[in-house]
Amino acid sequence: MTLIYCYDAYCGWCYGFSPVMKQIEETFRDRLPVAVLSGGMVLPETPQPISVTAAFIKEAYKTVEDYTGVSFGSDYLWHILHPEQSDWFPNSEKPAIALSILKDQFPEKAVAFAADLQYALHFEGRDLTDDEAYRHLLPQYGLSEDDFFRQLHEEEYKEKAHYDFALVKQLQVNSFPQLLLQVSDSKFYLIAKGYTDFATVKSRIEQILDTV
Repeated sequence: MTLIYCYDAYCGWCYGFSPVMKQIEETFRDRLPVAVLSGGMVLPETPQPISVTAAFIKEAYKTVEDYTGVSFGSDYLWHILHPEQSDWFPNSEKPAIALSILKDQFPEKAVAFAADLQYALHFEGRDLTDDEAYRHLLPQYGLSEDDFFRQLHEEEYKEKAHYDFALVKQLQVNSFPQLLLQVSDSKFYLIAKGYTDFATVKSRIEQILDTV
């Protein structure tokens, strides 16, 4: 059995769900491994500036804060409140590649790394399409700078990221976050769709574990 966490680095609701997901991983660490899949939420055929979505995010981020308790940082919000001055062109591919590199070496750290990517964007205001946005995370995850920055541009890890995107579609996940519990090759339980509080997620998992 495996918990499958479908998320995207650019998803504000996933940012809000990150503390819950970290608690769930800790609670069920001895019983359920967690697989983290990048969803590919923002994959424009041609680069699109942050101004395309800034008006929506400007209203939605407050709801996420009120509902989940997370805070969006001033450096992130500057780009949302001043989109005409921002140089951001959001794209989910590079953070998905970064996660694929991490998963290749330390799959057990994927939940924490995904949460840190979201914090880097949504609180610290780092541009996840910029290689430098990842440098500060590498020491704490034991990733070699030389290897990581080379792999970030290798076709192998791009393919792994796109495999995640394809797998998420195959699972019929079209919104984020979603948490599934796979109990066999063909049987999955939907644990959470959208932000769900810790107590509810924990209860749903325990109910299923009691019956399988």
